[in-house]
Amino acid sequence: MTTELSPDTQAQAPAGLLERARKDYDELAGRGLSLDLTRGKPAPEQLDLSEELLSLPGGRFTAADGTDVRNYGGLQGLPELREIFAGVLQVPAAQLLALGNSSLELMHDCLVHALLGRLPGAESRWVDQERIAFLCPVPGYDRHFGLCERFGIDMIPVPMTDQGPDMDAVERLVAGNPAVKGIWCVPKYSNPDGVVYGDETVARLAAMPTAAPDFRIFWDNAYAAHHLTDEPAELADLLAACAEAGNEDRAFVFGSTSKITAAGAGVAFFGSSPANVKWLLAANQKRSIGPDKINQLRHVMFLKDAEGVRAHMERQRALLQPKFEAVARILDAELGGTGLATWTAPRGGYFVTLQVPDGCAKEVVRRAADAGIVLTPAGATHPYGDDPRDAVIRIAPSYPGLAELEEAIKGLTTCVRLVGLERRAAS
Repeated sequence: MTTELSPDTQAQAPAGLLERARKDYDELAGRGLSLDLTRGKPAPEQLDLSEELLSLPGGRFTAADGTDVRNYGGLQGLPELREIFAGVLQVPAAQLLALGNSSLELMHDCLVHALLGRLPGAESRWVDQERIAFLCPVPGYDRHFGLCERFGIDMIPVPMTDQGPDMDAVERLVAGNPAVKGIWCVPKYSNPDGVVYGDETVARLAAMPTAAPDFRIFWDNAYAAHHLTDEPAELADLLAACAEAGNEDRAFVFGSTSKITAAGAGVAFFGSSPANVKWLLAANQKRSIGPDKINQLRHVMFLKDAEGVRAHMERQRALLQPKFEAVARILDAELGGTGLATWTAPRGGYFVTLQVPDGCAKEVVRRAADAGIVLTPAGATHPYGDDPRDAVIRIAPSYPGLAELEEAIKGLTTCVRLVGLERRAAS
């Protein structure tokens, strides 16, 4: 949403409003708060919804096909669990792997295997090439950027639109530079803007010419089932679009149950073309004798089927939706009409993006910290921690209790008003 400074407010600015903002901040800082809005973790109440997992699988140790889940093997993961999540992640079950507990770990491994091995369609190992780069839609997910930094992969920022990354920029960059090997995408309720990629964006990603024959879309569908409204967003099927466009090997699809069941003890998934699945399985054989099939079986028994996933996520939504509504209500009440901030109204996912005037985000975060409200560092939503506008702040409403959250957001708006009005007075 966008807000503008009203004529009446402009007439008062900056002296009277700035004095009031300073008094409000002094009062906030004197309250001795200790509040944390840094990461999008499930709240304890959300984790409690999956408490039954801890008592499973009980006395059962065999999968549907008779596999003893206590033993070695089964690199692809349990077929019945892959069937449950095939529709959620838009990947045929035969092309979906159920692996460890972290999709981030799978993204890490895919990068390592591409660097040290040879991807289908690749002319050589990535590590043997002079330069490797990834496109990074911004604002985006800091852990994606951290992986690139870890392996010395250059990051090229690409602006986000309300339909996904700016595809004119993406197409130009991938067509002209063989060093551009991939793009990070959180296509549904993206982190942190809540954007859902439009059908045209998905089609263009699938069909665009690339200078690199081994170009990959790292499709991190982390919020595939994480709706906040009565009308879940629909996402076009990237894997099918790539196959139809003759680029069958282009997409790596990732997902997990981390924000569905137990965040530290879920199941992660990898989906792709048959050639890419074969490639990853061959690489994984050198590092693991098989995933935790006991944990996979307990997830099968707990969730049962795709409808079970939907029902469980409705229970999650009942806990999350009031928090997002509280954030929107307070931001509108405290900052609406001031011209000092804009913010997103996501239909799903885990984050709200707050944009403050250019040059103000770091100072807002610092003032909030001094008042006992810890936020994700300004710049974390951009490669190398550098937001060139210094304007984006990511809000994670999920973990605090509702009363704590309301207090934290109210305090944050106090900091936004103070910093914004100080900047306005100095200009």
